[in-house]
Amino acid sequence: MLFLYPSTHNYNSLDIVNENITEIDSVIFINENTTRLSGNITVLSFLGNNPMKNITSALNLKELVYDKFKGFKRFQIVSIGGENSKSALENVRKELLKTDELKYWYFAYAESSLINEIYNSFRSDHNLDSSNYTNRVFIIDKVLNQRGRIDDRDDDQKEKNLKLFGLYSYNSILVSQIKGKMNDDIRILFTEYRQKRKGNFNSNIRRISNLDGNDE
Repeated sequence: MLFLYPSTHNYNSLDIVNENITEIDSVIFINENTTRLSGNITVLSFLGNNPMKNITSALNLKELVYDKFKGFKRFQIVSIGGENSKSALENVRKELLKTDELKYWYFAYAESSLINEIYNSFRSDHNLDSSNYTNRVFIIDKVLNQRGRIDDRDDDQKEKNLKLFGLYSYNSILVSQIKGKMNDDIRILFTEYRQKRKGNFNSNIRRISNLDGNDE
C-alpha cells in the first residue's frame, strides 16, 4: 500500500525549479491515445530514436514509479521517442504490458526540432544525446511547472557548508535515486494537491527564480 504524507503543514512542498514547460500538443501519440501536460501530474521521459535500446529506463519507471502511483488522480507517465520510432515504441509498450495494464502511460513520437523545443523548456544539467535520448526524467505539475529540489544537499553537506546544488530531474537508470528521492517527491506533490482540495494548504512554494543568485 502506498502512503502519502500526513494531512499536516510540517512538510516542505516540492520546489518549482522552472515554469512554462512546453505543452505536448504537437507530438504524435501511438494507439490514438492522447493526453496533455496541463491538468495532470506528469512524469515525462525521452526514449530517443531507438526506444528498445533504452528500455531499461522504461522498465524501471514501470516497476518503481508507475506501479506505485497508477490510479492516483490525474497521474500519468508520458514517454516521447524520435521521429521514426513508432514501431519501436509499440514494442516497448508490448514489453511493459506483459506485467500489467498501461492505462495511465502514453507513448508519442516527434521530430528532433520539436523534441528539443520541449526538452529545452526544462531546467536541466544534462543534454539529450545525438539520438534524442536521456536517462533523466522530469516531474511536471498541473500548471506546467517543473518540480524538483532547489537544494539537494543532505544534512552533512549542509553542515560542511558545501555549495548549494539542486535536483531538477531524476536518473531513471539509478534505482536508488528513484526509490530514495523521486518517489518521495511525487508523494509530496500529491500531498500538496490533496491539501489544496481540502482548503488547508497555506505553504509558499519555493521558486528557484525567486532566490537570490538564481534568477535567470
